[in-house]
Amino acid sequence: MSITKEQVIDALRNVDDPDLKKDLVTLNMVKDVEVNGKNVSFTVVLTTPACPMKDMIKRACENAIVYYVDKDAVVNVNMTANTSSQRTGPVLPGVKNFIAVSSGKGGVGKSTVAANLAVALAMQGAKVGLIDADIYGPSVPIMFDVMEEKPMMRDIDGKSYIVPVESYGVKLLSIGFFSDINAAIVWRGPVAVRALNQMLSEADWGDLDYMIIDLPPGTGDIHLSLVTAVPLTGAIVVTTPQNVALADARKGVSMFQLPQINVPVLGIVENMSYFTPAELPENKYYIFGRNGGANFAESLQIPLLGEIPLVQSICESGDAGRPVVLQKTTPQAKAFLDLAGNVVRQVAIRNSQPKASVV
Repeated sequence: MSITKEQVIDALRNVDDPDLKKDLVTLNMVKDVEVNGKNVSFTVVLTTPACPMKDMIKRACENAIVYYVDKDAVVNVNMTANTSSQRTGPVLPGVKNFIAVSSGKGGVGKSTVAANLAVALAMQGAKVGLIDADIYGPSVPIMFDVMEEKPMMRDIDGKSYIVPVESYGVKLLSIGFFSDINAAIVWRGPVAVRALNQMLSEADWGDLDYMIIDLPPGTGDIHLSLVTAVPLTGAIVVTTPQNVALADARKGVSMFQLPQINVPVLGIVENMSYFTPAELPENKYYIFGRNGGANFAESLQIPLLGEIPLVQSICESGDAGRPVVLQKTTPQAKAFLDLAGNVVRQVAIRNSQPKASVV
């Protein structure tokens, strides 16, 4: 008995997207169903190329056809992605999602998190940009080993645009590209804000799935300017486990939740969660306290996106201009890859909600 397209589609109604809590057919993620005898092929369009559930969803689709349609079916599933977005408007229309990475205080590893998050997303197939908006302490040129690079200019329709520097598959702009790396940047707020706006609106970013924006620590002019200039999909707040850092992180979360700002907080990242010696990779020593970030996230009813260990190689890799996530298989690299997966899941959930505050 021949397999029909209708049988294939009905079978796939039993496969749910684990984050969006609906089946693939209802979500309109199943495309191009073809049947030839026992051979079945179709495409599943995910909400992000960096989907951490990609392999699981593919296996679930294959099993659904074999179980519900024909045990002898030969199933070919083509996995592709069209990154979800609720963006409209004139500001960088090619960028589907803006994600701000912030912290209530300095010294918690915010820029390290932003850099490794951007590279992790690029490693998994997403088109990614990173703006170093930490005007007074730009670190992206060091972390990406592009300290000697200078952005080029490109004319588009008679207007000159900055061409971002590219490293490890991530497009980059930082005030560090335009200043002496050894000189202090002493700018008043309006000048700093103007520099940020130039990196946003006067650069040729092209099409991006995710634009990561590494904010300065604390709250101030840059933060307020950003939320008025850029339609943020959401924000990530980085903290460390101890109470003094968590108190400042709470202020950072509160800033995004102010009525005049109203930016959703995608979640909390706890950096320096525990210390793991290189010679004892299975051991964890909670030298700054345990579960501070988890309890903090739970108290605010927002997700804990990741717990990043305190490991010497993370610092060394950043100083060497080679983000540690590039190691792929080490525990610290996996921590950042897991973080990236959790971030894109929260972005997809956010974009699936009606009337989200993303314009």
